[in-house]
Amino acid sequence: METSMQYAWLVPLFPLIAFAIILSFGRQLKEGAGYISILLTAASLVLACITFVARFQEGAQDYVLSMKWLQVGDYVIPVGFEVNQLNAMMLVIVSVVSLLVQIYSRGYMQGDQRFPVFYQYLALFTFSMLGLVISPNLLQLYIFWELVGVCSFLLVGYYYFKPEAKAAAKKAFIVTRIGDVGLFIAICLLFWQTGRFEFDNIFTAIQGGKVEPFIITLAAILIFVGAAGKSGQFPLHTWLPDAMEGPTPVSALIHAATMVAAGVYLVATTFPLFIESPIALDVVAYVGGFTAIFAAFIGLTQRDMKRVLAYSTVSQLGFMMMALGVAGAAGYVAGTFHLMTHAFFKALLFLAAGSVIHAVHTQDVFKMGGLSKRMPVTSVVFLIGCLAIAGIPPFSGFWSKEEIFGAVYAAGRYDLLIIAIVAAFFTAFYMFRLYFLTFRGAPASEGAKKAYESPSVMTIPMLLLALLAIGAGFINLPNAPMLGEWMMSGSVGQFIIDKFGEEAGHSALWLQIVAVIISLFGIGLAYLMYGKKNLPTDIISEQLPWLYQLSYRKFYMDELYTFVFIRPLKGIGLAFNWLDHYIIGGLVRSIGGLTNMVGRLLSRLQSGQMQTYGFVVLLGLVVLMVSLTALGGVPFVK
Repeated sequence: METSMQYAWLVPLFPLIAFAIILSFGRQLKEGAGYISILLTAASLVLACITFVARFQEGAQDYVLSMKWLQVGDYVIPVGFEVNQLNAMMLVIVSVVSLLVQIYSRGYMQGDQRFPVFYQYLALFTFSMLGLVISPNLLQLYIFWELVGVCSFLLVGYYYFKPEAKAAAKKAFIVTRIGDVGLFIAICLLFWQTGRFEFDNIFTAIQGGKVEPFIITLAAILIFVGAAGKSGQFPLHTWLPDAMEGPTPVSALIHAATMVAAGVYLVATTFPLFIESPIALDVVAYVGGFTAIFAAFIGLTQRDMKRVLAYSTVSQLGFMMMALGVAGAAGYVAGTFHLMTHAFFKALLFLAAGSVIHAVHTQDVFKMGGLSKRMPVTSVVFLIGCLAIAGIPPFSGFWSKEEIFGAVYAAGRYDLLIIAIVAAFFTAFYMFRLYFLTFRGAPASEGAKKAYESPSVMTIPMLLLALLAIGAGFINLPNAPMLGEWMMSGSVGQFIIDKFGEEAGHSALWLQIVAVIISLFGIGLAYLMYGKKNLPTDIISEQLPWLYQLSYRKFYMDELYTFVFIRPLKGIGLAFNWLDHYIIGGLVRSIGGLTNMVGRLLSRLQSGQMQTYGFVVLLGLVVLMVSLTALGGVPFVK
């Protein structure tokens, strides 16, 4: 099976080939560019599945292949790839979602004038993300990390002619760069302390006591800052909802299943570093927990369909971070398990939302309604996605969420458990609020009345994701935790077991029942308010308008950042611009003007006319003679 894993480097190569072909011949290929990208991404998926099976059947030893890239003095910087339990799973997740999104895009982007460019960007992103997950060292990971950020900028700003899309792309690029600076500093710190970029060498050095505890904590927190930027954790979450200005397939691929998961993957793949710092783990746990409930509360009142899903993504990523932060085998498995299940049901929800938007031509949920009869397939798959994210058994989200609850409870973090349960209630409520407003009741606009089901090229990927949203959770059932045992058999799992020992990953039955009841209560409340309409929908906005506005205006985070950071920085920029323009520039212009004036004056003396030169000579002679006469002549030198 090692023979299969040694070709894992080909998994990201196929999308790169697709990118190169479309870049070179996109105008000639036109819509054929989509078929090339889909075909080569399918090849990546096949090889990713082969690699996953090989990794599953192989022993605990990670497969690493590297070669010399650069040499600085005596140190050789390697480049290569690594196949372990975590990234073998990620290869399959990224490949599956990328392929289904690209197939779906054949229908969604039909007729777009920049169709080849869109697939060009998708192929480059897929290559970047696959390259990121198989990187065997921090330096190579950072290169692909930045390339993923560039692809996000290009895809979010795909509709560059829309001011909102341009602003969203710039915001995404700048905010994630803040996190990337933290990651870059962490990489520099670790190299300074260990002299290596390779994960195994860094972890071994840290476990051997070669790095000071303060440096470990600082490096771990800075890595988390980088992860917070990509995964939209508070306070670097504001870019992700705005990124919904990109095409909906982009939202499904980048901002639901892959790129935003890169931050969680980063924390998981460097987990042996975090387990050596209780402070860093607490930062991860509490920031994740706060993000989960904070984003869920905002999602309760949003009107834009894609923004509701965006805030649900932020919230679910907070769940994953919280699980990782409580430490131990239970938290690690729960966080990575939810990473997998979330990828499938959130991609499904975004694609279903795109199907609705494609038919209704609006993103305002209050202008939809009654679509279940006109779009039966979309309605069913969206309901499956809602049940999965709400944590209703036997859908996949239930199994991963109950593991998170179990890990938090086992760690004795009862405050985080309460936060998680409340966030789960909010999640069930706002997702079914979205479902009832979109698919039940009477059509609320002409677009809803004229809606029609999407073509099969869009519905088939949604149906496949629906099957994964139903069945993916069975890979780690309480009585047969295949995923958990397998994840713990790798090198990272061994570091965790050495530190914390073996831990059960599933919660007690009573906690599972409580979690389901809480979710059902949220669904029931949404049904009474937006399905049956027995309860007034404006009860909060009427009784507690300040609380409603706090949620609807997203806690005024954008306004706060504008007031605290953007305006002061703009003011400083304007001050420096004035200084540069009027003081420094004025001085330069004055010297230039004086020189120019002197030059013009002197140039007038060089007219080229003999009469003028003769007159000047005669005038000079007269002036000389008058001067000598007035001075009494020139005295002789004795």
